[in-house]
Amino acid sequence: MNFIPSLPTLLAFTAACFLLAATPGPDMTLSISRALRDGKAAGLAVLLGTNLGIAVHTMLVAFGVSALIVASPTAFLILKSGGAAYLAWLAFQAVRTGSKFVAKAETGAKGSVKGAFFNGIWVNLLNPKVIIFFMTFLPQFVTANDPNVTGKLLFLGGWFMLVSLPVTIAIVLAAHKLSNWLAENPKVLRGMDYTFAGVFSVFAAKILMTQAR
Repeated sequence: MNFIPSLPTLLAFTAACFLLAATPGPDMTLSISRALRDGKAAGLAVLLGTNLGIAVHTMLVAFGVSALIVASPTAFLILKSGGAAYLAWLAFQAVRTGSKFVAKAETGAKGSVKGAFFNGIWVNLLNPKVIIFFMTFLPQFVTANDPNVTGKLLFLGGWFMLVSLPVTIAIVLAAHKLSNWLAENPKVLRGMDYTFAGVFSVFAAKILMTQAR
């Protein structure tokens, strides 16, 4: 299995994955907010969507498409503008409808879960920082002249998802456990709405300031 890196490389990569999984970002913020608003199924659906986005980015890096996107100023501008606009919309939604979320009726839950899944996909696919991150992070654990470099990059992307999932799932489940308590404390809940909106707005601004190089 030539696509599997050496043990020291794999251990170093695994440690980095654990740290990165616990680092707050738009995807984590979204999964927590949806878990609180619509329940754990929606929060987990976000994780499924964000991981699908990661899988796409991994393939783009492995096959060199991401480099073409970042090298094109027009493509990069379109990508980061779309990502920033999407996060700004999520911030608006958090303020507009957030306070109603914990006590939401079960009806329409399927639509909510489906929406959460697509939210998770777009929050990663439209984030140029994710492209740049994967372009700079994954290649550190391979060598350019390795004949198995594509296979190793694909393996590392898959390993990243496998390692980070337990961490992110635990965070979502912990947020869901808090939902009943938050339902009885609407002021705290509303404060969290504005906190999430603020975080999304900050990430939107950071995306707009992201430079390709």
